Amino acid sequence: MRYTIFETRWGYFGLATVGDAVWRTVLPAAHLTQVRRALLADLDDVPFEKGLMPALQRRIMAYFEGENVDFSTDPTVNLDQCGAFDRAVLAACRQIGTGWKLTYGQLAAKIGKPGAARAVGSALARNPVPLIVPCHRILRSDGALGGFSAPGGVAVKKRMLLHEETLRQGV
Repeated sequence: MRYTIFETRWGYFGLATVGDAVWRTVLPAAHLTQVRRALLADLDDVPFEKGLMPALQRRIMAYFEGENVDFSTDPTVNLDQCGAFDRAVLAACRQIGTGWKLTYGQLAAKIGKPGAARAVGSALARNPVPLIVPCHRILRSDGALGGFSAPGGVAVKKRMLLHEETLRQGV
C-alpha cells in the first residue's frame, strides 16, 4: 500500500493504493493534516509517494478545475474491504454519469433490491473511494441532499452537484 496527497483547486486530495488499484480516497479539504488523518485512519506504516498514479492525479485535478472527467471504468478500484452488498451498490453508483442523480431507492432497484434504500445509504456512507465512486450523486426520494460523510459534509455534496450540473450543461 502507498499513498499521496496533492493539491487541487478545491484543496488537498488524498489517494491510497494497493498495487495498481485505488483503495481509498479523501475529497479535498483545506488542511493537509485533515486529509492525511482521514486517508490513513486505521492504517499503519503506509509509505508516501509523491508521484503515485500521476495520470490519475492529473485527471482528479482536471475535474476540480472544471473538466468533465469520467471515472466510471478507470482507474481500477480495489473494494476488497467491502462486503458483497456494498460492492454491488458501489459498482452501480460508479456508472452514474456526471451531472446525473438518482435516489437511494432508485439505486436499490438498480441492484435488484427494491426497498433497500436505507441499506444503500449505509453502503454509500462507507464508500472508501468518493469521487471515483460518485456517491454524492445519490439523493433522498424527496429531492433533498441526504447525508454525506466526506469531509465538509453536505456542503461539499451540494458544491459537487452544482459543479457537475455546470459540466453537464457544457458551461
